Amino acid sequence: METHSSQFKVRLGLFVAGGFLIFAMAIFLIGRQKNLFNPTFNLTTTFYNVSGMQVGNNVRFSGINVGTVDDIKIINDSTVQVNMIIQKSVQPFIKVDCQAAIGSEGIIGDRILVITQGSADAESAKDGESLSSVEPVETDAIMQTLSITAINAEIITDQLAEIMININQGEGTLGRLIQDTTIAENINKTIINLKSTSKGLDQNMEAAKSNFLLRGFFKKKAKEAAKAKEREANKQEKK
Repeated sequence: METHSSQFKVRLGLFVAGGFLIFAMAIFLIGRQKNLFNPTFNLTTTFYNVSGMQVGNNVRFSGINVGTVDDIKIINDSTVQVNMIIQKSVQPFIKVDCQAAIGSEGIIGDRILVITQGSADAESAKDGESLSSVEPVETDAIMQTLSITAINAEIITDQLAEIMININQGEGTLGRLIQDTTIAENINKTIINLKSTSKGLDQNMEAAKSNFLLRGFFKKKAKEAAKAKEREANKQEKK
């Protein structure tokens, strides 16, 4: 009987000790998340729409979690104020011209508040400083834009398909050029005639050069071309 009672007391003691340990760890994790154990300072900003951000969401600067959202309250029908608790150690790096923007952890993750980099020569933000903000782009607006783009792409695809069908059926100028063999033969004959005409012109030019009446003219032109070539060569040598 005494042995059974002793075992019960030992188990009870271990259970209580485990409970206290879990409680202490929970307090530590919550306090760390809320920056209860680190020196902090406060910043504020305002938005027209906080886009689902909640108290307790992380605040990031240069990709690092540096604080949390402490409070969100509506100032008027077009302004929502967001209060932040920021670690004191990063205060020298957050400048008065930094901006606050709303982002997300991943594609469908929780909302976060992102503080952008400021200019190096600006003053550091003081406790209670209000930062300017960049309004977030709503997911609904993005989806609406994508929907319009998809509709336009579908229309263009249908039009291209219709054009290709008409071409394959020999409709339109391009379709007739591709499908009608007579037109293709006529184009080939035209090209052959142009080549023949060009060859005939070359022959006529050679005959004109051989004519004693025009020989002097062509020799003069040849001399002028040779002199021009020589002058160009001399210019190149001087350079």
